[in-house]
Amino acid sequence: MRLSLLDRSRTRAGEPDATGLTSTIERAVAVEALGYDRFWVAEHHGVPGIASGSPPVLLAALAMRTDRIRLGSGGVMLPHHQPLVVAEQFRMLDALARGRIDLGLGRSLGFTAPVRAALRDAPDAADRFADDVRAVLAHLDDTATVTARPRTPGPVSVSLLATGRGIELAGRLGLPVVVGGPLLSQPALADSLAAYRRSGGPSVTISLDVVVADDDATARELSLPEVWAMARSRETGEFGPLESVESIHDQSWSRLTRERVQRGLESAVAGTPATVRARLDDLRRLTGVDELLASTSTFDRGALARSDALLRDLLA
Repeated sequence: MRLSLLDRSRTRAGEPDATGLTSTIERAVAVEALGYDRFWVAEHHGVPGIASGSPPVLLAALAMRTDRIRLGSGGVMLPHHQPLVVAEQFRMLDALARGRIDLGLGRSLGFTAPVRAALRDAPDAADRFADDVRAVLAHLDDTATVTARPRTPGPVSVSLLATGRGIELAGRLGLPVVVGGPLLSQPALADSLAAYRRSGGPSVTISLDVVVADDDATARELSLPEVWAMARSRETGEFGPLESVESIHDQSWSRLTRERVQRGLESAVAGTPATVRARLDDLRRLTGVDELLASTSTFDRGALARSDALLRDLLA
């Protein structure tokens, strides 16, 4: 199973947003040295807890600081962009970091209604995602009316982030598929992926939070800041910066927040290397996954680096 990281440039309470970006670059350099296969970045708009709003810009910075590791977008949210512009951006990245660039395409419309409005997403707009994906592919393989520049010697690798019918679409187009979030808990996931394989789908990547520590209790505590941020966002409508474990425990928890945190911690893949390996083996048997895309984050950057190293060791 190939091993990759998705770093969303999470912000931390008490730090400037820019630190989230510089920490992403430092993490990419570190996991390249550990032997990770790919390093992915994300696109989120108007989210206080995430500093990354432009994958192409961040990927260019990462390309200048790394030498071997593949760099990808998890993903570029295609409803916000013109297919030609996306193709031009990633061909330019490919020209700068030859053979190391992967384009992941998603369809998320934004976290809140004001963000969606600021992105000029019309509530009644037709779903054109499949057509836009085909348009990007046409620009990248030079079959479109307009040629995306700069032209490069080889193709840019394209993956599809699956939401809703995304697994089926990836299979029809013969694209690698990335599955994460709510889809991982759906009972029909194994059947959907089996149909994807039968249709000729080339590879499956599973994206999930994975925290590895020297004991299960520590790993569970390290999972808390991300779980807490998600639980609080359900009440406040705002996905905030990561907070320290101590700060979280000192706050007042509503009954609903406590229940959400408990469910989040129970679903997290967190524990010792042996605990995490057993969970990942179960996932692999269920899905036949080819690649793990770990979207791990926690407040303590030292503990995060330790988790990255332990995860690499147990899958090496």
